[in-house]
Amino acid sequence: MRNLPDGVRRTVLKGGLRVVTEHMPGVRSAAVGVFVQVGSRDEAAQLNGASHFLEHLLFKGTPTRSAMDISAAFDEVGGEFNAYTAREYTCYHARVLDEDLPMAVDVLGDMITASLLTTEDVEAEREVILDEIAMHDDDPDDVVHNLFAATAWAGTPLARPIAGTAESIKALSPKQVRGYYRRRYRPEVMTLAVAGNVDHDDVVRRARRAFGRNDFLAGTGRPAGPRLADRPRPMKFADVSASRPFEQVNVVLGMQGLTRSDPRRYALNILQTALGGGSSSRLFQEVRERRGLAYSVYSFGLGYSDAGMVGVAAGSLPSKAEALLRVVREELVKVADSGLTEEEVERGKGQARGGLVLSLEDSGSRMTRLGEAELFQRRLRSVDEVLESLESVTVQDVHELATELYTRPQTLASVGPVR
Repeated sequence: MRNLPDGVRRTVLKGGLRVVTEHMPGVRSAAVGVFVQVGSRDEAAQLNGASHFLEHLLFKGTPTRSAMDISAAFDEVGGEFNAYTAREYTCYHARVLDEDLPMAVDVLGDMITASLLTTEDVEAEREVILDEIAMHDDDPDDVVHNLFAATAWAGTPLARPIAGTAESIKALSPKQVRGYYRRRYRPEVMTLAVAGNVDHDDVVRRARRAFGRNDFLAGTGRPAGPRLADRPRPMKFADVSASRPFEQVNVVLGMQGLTRSDPRRYALNILQTALGGGSSSRLFQEVRERRGLAYSVYSFGLGYSDAGMVGVAAGSLPSKAEALLRVVREELVKVADSGLTEEEVERGKGQARGGLVLSLEDSGSRMTRLGEAELFQRRLRSVDEVLESLESVTVQDVHELATELYTRPQTLASVGPVR
């Protein structure tokens, strides 16, 4: 049994399905999510976009519920439900009043275990996804981040867009989608996470019924372990650009970063916050306030189980793009050479602490934290443990990390009216 924080309980059902709950006193809501340890990086090249395709299709109906029935079940109680696909997992989630949790668990279990995936639904949803891809192709921020990922992770599944490409989606057959569903959606790679005014034993009983359809839990599978890696895979380094008829030039300048489980991720959080995480950050003050080079500029860190990147994203008028990049690079050099001041580190800690605690006032955020811990951590750390880890970060820790990260080779992606 894992060492769990107060209020959190965990049960493994037959077949390997994990049920993790957190009781939140004083709330009247409940958030529930099914986390499937399957994402775009798990797809073969010819199946690019299959995970996201499935995310759409599981809302289209089961033998006992039509797509309208699924939507109406949540609408008539004022609930929220949705799903999203990431590179390393897919999540189906809902938030309802505590008294409506039985319905939410039952509907999600029905969708996950008994979706019909008819040919008609596949063909109809194919057109919806093609429209979604076209919408992302009109968004400069999406385009530049996809170009950056394609360059930085070239030759690996991380390089491919989560939604697939127009070509890959057109080529996916209903048979391929159904085969991907049967192979990948197994109980041993799933976690049911629930947070709010909930009783663990009651959730477990309802999960057995909801996910027991079609002998889904009949196997003897053991839960899949968390995705972990000792060190990040290397990034590729290059300058790439794509000429698009946008009004701005959008850029992403990035370097190899940290994995999700790297213990230095708390120092990175503070570093990123102070560098470009708010209106008091160095980049915002230098790039926007003092020089007027960009409306939007921010630093970011992305961590996967075995890969990571850190960088800066910004958008500017074409005439200011070169000056923007020069200033951003100068700020990275300054932080690598001299680190942050004690005042900046303390301000970064305050922002990180406040952001964490305020986000966890919401049952949905608590639910997401439970599910992601099962996917990517050896154990769920309590909020107090995380706060202690943030508080223990020193000015020297941040300086050493900045020196290591910001002196690494850089990848630059630019999109817009660029040469």
